[in-house]
Parts: sequence; structure tokens; C-alpha cells
Amino acid sequence: MPKRNIKRTRKENRKKTESFSCRESCGHSVEMFSFKYFSFLFVALVALQTMAALASAESSEEASNAVGDIDNEWWKTAVFYQIYPRSFMDSNDDGIGDLRGVLSKLSYLAETGITATWLSPIFQSPMIDFGYDISDFKDIHEEYGTMEDFEELISEANRLNIKIILDFVPNHSSDQCEWFIKSAAREEGYEDFYVWADGHINEDGEMEPPNNWQSVFYGSAWTWHPERGQYYYHQFTAEQPDLNYRNSKVVEAMDDVITFWLDKGVSGFRVDAVNHLFEDPELKDEPLSGKIQDRSSHLYTEHIYTKDLPEVYDMLYHWRNLLDEYTEKHGGPARIMMTEAYADLKFLMDYYENADGSKGPHFPFNFFLLTDISQTSDARDYVFNIQKWLTYMPRNHVANWVMSNHDNPRIASRLGVDSVDAMNMLLMTLPGVAVTYNGDEIGMQDFRDISWEDTVDPPARNVGPDKYKEVSRDPVRTPFQWSGEKNAGFSNADKTWLPVHPNYEELNLEIQKSLEKSHYSVYKDLIELRKMPVMEQGRTALEVISRNVFTVTRSLKGHSSILTIINTSDEEQMVNLLEVLDEDIKQLTVLVSGVNSIYDKGSLVASNTTVANSDATTSKLLTNKVISLTIAAHQGIVCQIPKAMSAERRAMVRTIVKLANVILVGLLFYKLWNNKWTKLNFNKEAIF
Repeated sequence: MPKRNIKRTRKENRKKTESFSCRESCGHSVEMFSFKYFSFLFVALVALQTMAALASAESSEEASNAVGDIDNEWWKTAVFYQIYPRSFMDSNDDGIGDLRGVLSKLSYLAETGITATWLSPIFQSPMIDFGYDISDFKDIHEEYGTMEDFEELISEANRLNIKIILDFVPNHSSDQCEWFIKSAAREEGYEDFYVWADGHINEDGEMEPPNNWQSVFYGSAWTWHPERGQYYYHQFTAEQPDLNYRNSKVVEAMDDVITFWLDKGVSGFRVDAVNHLFEDPELKDEPLSGKIQDRSSHLYTEHIYTKDLPEVYDMLYHWRNLLDEYTEKHGGPARIMMTEAYADLKFLMDYYENADGSKGPHFPFNFFLLTDISQTSDARDYVFNIQKWLTYMPRNHVANWVMSNHDNPRIASRLGVDSVDAMNMLLMTLPGVAVTYNGDEIGMQDFRDISWEDTVDPPARNVGPDKYKEVSRDPVRTPFQWSGEKNAGFSNADKTWLPVHPNYEELNLEIQKSLEKSHYSVYKDLIELRKMPVMEQGRTALEVISRNVFTVTRSLKGHSSILTIINTSDEEQMVNLLEVLDEDIKQLTVLVSGVNSIYDKGSLVASNTTVANSDATTSKLLTNKVISLTIAAHQGIVCQIPKAMSAERRAMVRTIVKLANVILVGLLFYKLWNNKWTKLNFNKEAIF
């Protein structure tokens, strides 16, 4: 071959080789560029989706918090601590609690976490019904102190961020009240301040009351007044004549009383016996109940003309309007009204608000856990009584829960000493307002063995020494048990107004504060728990696990849920939470446990875990695939459920995974196709 041809051939081969190398290099470059490009797109897409998810979560949480800021007024999640001043703390050793005694213990309330306290009546009174018979609605009873003491109490409470609620008693006054004295004398302007009526002569020629109405405290609800020459009406004792709210001057007088105490700095009122405010103006006889043959008993008739009359609503709406206008005019936190009425559920619901939107008390007391629950109640009874209030309550209003007070047995006596922690757990983890009667935080008990000689309660004195224990409220009003010192640290007096419960040496606050686990420490933990957003704003779900066990779950989007488990039975219960928890929940964190619980605060409870106990015979092996717990008799436990991924986030993750799969499959096919194309070109070059 000529030299020139050889050079041309070499030159052409070089070009072909360079062309092939270029194509191969470019192919690899394109391939590498495409892979990097698609990888970048995939990472960017995942990052954008993640950022979107976080932004969505943050906006949801901000919206939730914004709603909370608008709707979460101070009272809506408060614990209202009822103080019975006569039995709380005695500052001058006369055997009677007083305002300076309350003042000295405000630091205890602050330490416990209480931010609102309701004082039973402190007004001027002859003390026939221990403050519920008021002779001067604008003055302090001398046994309790002075107006200066009260003003100092308000000042210190404000410093400690504790709101003071007063007991307002509008249904009646004392018969020693200036209003009643003037009305009995028919003084101008006061003639009809009270409910007066003529009697009638019976067949024996004797004067009888106008009708068959009975007093709540036994006997006729009518008493003859010789000076006036008429009967006056009293739903309670004869020394507590009922005011006549059909008289506009009475309404004006009571409005003035409310404004007077608001000006003193109180944050609202607990309104006593509101469903007794009105009576039938025609004074018609009430029908017989058929429940009892004792004509003097309050149970002898059905009280359709003396209780729960529709006019009550208008009075409550009027007072709510007065409070709202005061707050609007003077600024500051809302002044509130909470009402006492043992009444029909539907009747109570219209206290909140009527069909026209007129608002009444911020909340009527819910007594169903007090009146309809006993030691024989099981889990179904509890859930039913909780659920019915939540079901009937008008939307956008606040529930409340009461388990004892100065008129009814304490939790420890009504439901058993072992139930104290569980009932406080229930009280504190249900939605809305919780009301605690002083002493229930340490599990105080009724003193049922008070002698007849030491008994002072009017209903008990009325029925006599044979039956007084059946109706006496004295056992629930005994002095607070502060310590093991004389008179439980309540007073240094030789004799207190009611005897101190003899168990005070082993059951008192001082001892419980020294213990690592006590009723008081449980109570404090529960108050702290209530500060969590899920407790303030979360939804509520109740589940009956068995006849003996029920749960309360509080949940809020973006937050860990709170689970309360209550055993109502006399026996230990193994609780399988299969119906309550999602399958992916593998452990719970114990937030609050009772004094007899085998679980400690802060411990983790997981599936297939052995729960150790000081008594090895009760140690139990949890072999279920879901979480199980052992709950002691009449005990409860409060746990935190780990924050689960929401349905929206699960859907988002599934979308991201699907998208990632599509991209990866696309890259795979591209890779395969690119390799095939490269190989074909390589073979062509080799052939030609």
C-alpha cells in the first residue's frame, strides 16, 4: 500500500477513534449529568415536601394557639378551691377560722398551684346557718375579721395571682336584716321586699299557713309574724326569709350588693340556691310525691311551684349582663358567675345560654359525679354521668366537675379512702373547670361521730337527737388538718367550733408534704399537668374498657395525648389497652400515679414488660402485644401517649414515597436505555 494511503487510513482511523471516544465520553457525561440532575431533583422535592409538612404543622399549632389566646379566659381551665373560712385557719385562737387565717395560708394555695378560691359566706350574720343567713350584705362578720382584713386579703391574693370568688346568697336574708325588719313593719318601699301571705282558719278554728309548702330544712316553709299579722315564706330556716324577686326594688338592691364587692376587687361570685329564687305567685298547693308520709319532710311534695321556675333564667341573664358590663367598663380579667342548683339537667343547660343567645352564668355547677355516683357505681356509671353533661352542654361553653362540698360527704368518705387519688385524677383530667373542697387534696374524711351536744347544723338540730346523724353536715365541715399539733394546727383554742377529726395525727398536710408520694403530691402533680396545652384545649374521649375500668383520653393535634385509667372496683385489674391505643404505640410514660400504685412517676410502661413491685407475689408479666397495665383497687394512673403521626402526615409520607419510587424507576429505565444505546454504537464502530 502506498505510503500516502497508509497515512490517510491512519488519519481516518484516528478520527474514528476520536469520534468514538468523544461519543463515549459525551455519553458518560450526559449519563452522569442526568443522574446527578435527577438525584438533585429528588432531594429537592423531598426537602420541599418536608418543609411544607413542617410549615403546615407550625401553622396548625399557631392557629391552635391563636384560638387558645382568644378563647382561653382564666376561668375556663381553672381549679376553684373552696374554702370554708370557719374551718380553714384560726388566727386569733378563738376556735373559729377567720380572714386573717385565710390570708396566712394564701402562700400554701400558691405553692399548690391554686389560682382561684371561692370563700363560703363571710358577711355579717347571726350564724343560724353559719353565714347563709345574712343580716348585712355589705359588711364582714365580726368573728371573721374586718373590712380592712378583707382588703388586705384581696391585695395579697392579687400579688400571688389568686382570684377571690365570694359566695353570693340572693335567695334570702337573715330575719335580723334591716330590710326584713322594715318589711315586717310595712315601712314604705319595703312592704313587699319579702314573700308575705295571709293564713286561713282550719276546721278546728286554728290559723294555718297559706299552703302545703315545706322547708328544705324540715317543717312548714311558712312562719307567722305577729307584728305584721301575716305569714312569711322561707325555703330554709325560719330565720332565713325569702326575698321577693318579683319586686324590682329587690333586684336593684342585690345589683348594688354585687357592684359593691366588685369594687372591692373580687373576681366573681358563686351564687347560692339560685333555682329557689321564684315561687308561684298564686301560692298553689304542690302535689304529693308519694315518696314519704311525713308531712314535714321536704320530700312529701313535688316542688313544681317553689323550685326551677322559668323566671330564674331571666334573673341569671340579668346578673351575667351586669358582670360583663362591669368588666367592659373597668377592664381587667372577666368577672365570673358560677351557680348552685340541684336541678334537672335540661333545665341547667339553659343556665348557660337560651335559644335566643342570652347568656347566664359562666357555668352552673355540675353535681352529677357527686349525687349520682357512689361506692356501688361501676365504670359505666361514671362514663354515663360524664358523657351526659358533655352531650347536653351547649356548644362553645365550658364543662365543670364537682365531687364534694360543704353540704355533702367528702370523696374519701363517700367513695372510700382508697379512691381519693383516682377521683382527683378524674376531676383534674376532664375538660374544663375543676372544683376542690378544702381538705380533699389530702384525703380528709368526714367525722361521723360528732356528738349531739357538739352538733350545730340547723337541719340536724331540727330532726332531733335520734336522727341528727342522718342529715348533719357538720361531719364534712370539721377543721382543716394542717399538722399533728394541737387541734391539727388549726387553732390553739381549748375548744374549736366543731371538733377536729381524731385521725389528724396520722392524716395531715405536714406529714404528706414530707412524703415522696402522698395524696397531696398527687394533687400537685395533677395541677401542674393541667397547664399542658392538650389539657387546656384538647378533645375528650371516654371508653368503658370493662365493668370495672374506664379511660379518659385528651388529645390535641401536634401534641402528645394524655390517658387517664380508673379502676372503680375492689380488686386489682389487668387492663389491656388494645381498644384505646393505636397499634404503633409501644410504650407509655407515667405522669401521675396514686399512693398505692405499682408504677412510679416518670417510669416507662412498655409491652412485654415485667412490672416490679415491693411485694413480689403481685409482680405480673405483661405478655400481650399491646400495652397492659395493672391497676390496683380503686386506683388510677395518668400516662402520656407518644405523639403519633397525624393522618395528614401519614398521607404526605405515602405520597413522598410513591413519588420517590416513580423517580427511581425512571432513573433505572433511563440507565438501562442509555447503556443499550452506548453498546450498540460501540458494536457498530467495531464492525465498521
